[in-house]
Amino acid sequence: MTRLSDAAAPRPAEPGLFAGLVDDAAVFPPGNAPLDEAVRMHRVHRTSWYAGLVGPLLVPASAAGDLVPLVAAAGSADGAAAGAGADPVRVAVIGRPGVPVDRVLDAVALLRSAQGVDVVGVERGWEPSWREARDPGVPLTLEVPRGDAQVEAVADIAADASDDRPLQAKFRTGATDTWAWPDERELATFVRTAVDHDLGFKLTGGLHHVVRGTHDGQEQHGLLNVLVAVRWALNGDDVDDLVPLLAERDPAVLVPHVTRMSAADAAIVRAFFPAYGCCGVTDPITELAALGLLEEHA
Repeated sequence: MTRLSDAAAPRPAEPGLFAGLVDDAAVFPPGNAPLDEAVRMHRVHRTSWYAGLVGPLLVPASAAGDLVPLVAAAGSADGAAAGAGADPVRVAVIGRPGVPVDRVLDAVALLRSAQGVDVVGVERGWEPSWREARDPGVPLTLEVPRGDAQVEAVADIAADASDDRPLQAKFRTGATDTWAWPDERELATFVRTAVDHDLGFKLTGGLHHVVRGTHDGQEQHGLLNVLVAVRWALNGDDVDDLVPLLAERDPAVLVPHVTRMSAADAAIVRAFFPAYGCCGVTDPITELAALGLLEEHA
């Protein structure tokens, strides 16, 4: 197997392929960072050379009340030091499937009324009655189930998605105590289904590394594998064609696929796959840099 350092690209990939790709899920497993530390580190990420790759801080609905004083305190300290208020913390409010919708929407309302917080998205579980909840007023992501219900959920979400109503699906790619790891065929089926319905999607869980592999004794999908699979799904490849792309463990095979993407290719891939949540945002970024796919700067 080729090491990352030996598979380095001769030139960086199109910058748009990675812009705002990695949402900061520091407080979620397996990272489980304390909220105050997550906020502090998110501010560090947003002022680092890789800031353009980092999306919002993902905050559980249950933590909204704790976030408000943390941001206020940080803003006061930064303002005292710099003579001006700190930049707002961009957050997406997360409610896992099973969390009552009202609890999620109440958290959104609280954070939207707080100074120093910019709510840029809401994520919650899909259910057939999802439209009955009041509109959160920000882009909405609905986590879909697996199996036969997934096709119904994706089609249902796609029926309401439009330029005027930002709406997308979310699929869990990492294992939990109640969610077995989805293999390459299951992930390929989800990607193919979403593309067939012209529906954008996020992924969550397990995408800590850029190449498919076994890490800490667990099978994990690779970020580059997903980007390449989305590219070829958009080109019309079926599930059987996507499976080997998602199963590829050699970075030397994947890197040329990535560097051959034009700016137009990158734009359409990211239109369908705008972001994913990762509890350690620097993990994939460090590996992308090691592969020469990012142009580092001071």
